[in-house]
Amino acid sequence: MNWKKQNVFVTGASGFIGSHLVEHLINLGAKVTVLLEYTPYNDMGCLKFLTKNILNEIEQIPGDLRDPELVKKFVEKKDVIFHLAALVGIPYSFVNPREVFEVNALGTLNILLAARDANVKKIVTTSTSETYGTALYTPIDEKHPLQAQSPYSASKIAADKIAESFYKTYNIPVAVIRPFNTYGPRQSDRAIIPTIIIQALMKNVINIGSTTPRRDLNYVSDTVNGFIKIAESDKSIGQVINIGAGKDISVGELAQLILSIMRKKIRIVSTEKRKRPEKSEVMQLLCDNRKAKKLVGWEPKVSLKEGLTKTIQWIKKHPEYYSPDKYQI
Repeated sequence: MNWKKQNVFVTGASGFIGSHLVEHLINLGAKVTVLLEYTPYNDMGCLKFLTKNILNEIEQIPGDLRDPELVKKFVEKKDVIFHLAALVGIPYSFVNPREVFEVNALGTLNILLAARDANVKKIVTTSTSETYGTALYTPIDEKHPLQAQSPYSASKIAADKIAESFYKTYNIPVAVIRPFNTYGPRQSDRAIIPTIIIQALMKNVINIGSTTPRRDLNYVSDTVNGFIKIAESDKSIGQVINIGAGKDISVGELAQLILSIMRKKIRIVSTEKRKRPEKSEVMQLLCDNRKAKKLVGWEPKVSLKEGLTKTIQWIKKHPEYYSPDKYQI
């Protein structure tokens, strides 16, 4: 795919992964339009970390993914859509499940309807490994049963199935990327890795939730490369594709590894406030990434230690972005 000839529409561009994807697309020469959630403060989210030269190349549209007319208007004449917009906080989905479902499921429906009517050449919608729930077997391939252990995962399962139905019903060229836990620079302390790092930098005790769940951690540049590879390949159409490192680590082991890289010795405390409801906790996620390798030629390149080191360095330069004393949902 010659990205210099592509008109690309990105939702969720102000998010952690979205901002890295937009930056990469601009560097590839694509013409990029992004949908940003409107706020009276013109909050650009993670896009604020991009250089002015890159920001000047991006067409920014304020609006709401739940507005079908707005979505339809700006999807017209687009070649490729990357749909990343979602409410991703699992604890937040316990508090506001209706809003999470509306944004994640109905928002995806709006994108797919608009893409169908505009004859878009390729749509990549974003799933999550949370749709698998606690692993029934490992590594987890794309045939693993889907288990809704939180309102968030339920909303994403619905979105994935809407995408599947549009491929089978309307033959639209949609692929579903299913990233496992992505981390890296710009990620908020809603996620576990920045939470550990900022507390290690600023406090004498690290407060986290359960230390026993195991996660497959993928550095953000590898995840972004997964989006690109899936968009470029015709073989991905109608497919769900896992993107993950193929290795897992417990939260407790992860905290110790981060402290080792930072050369810190700090007490780690598991607090009840930060734990999920027992039946909602996903105990293990371990990616089977063979389909991604075979179908689109993707594989992870950044080791966990290398990626954590880069993330630590970035957070050290941006401590003002974090609130070490607050539990972010």
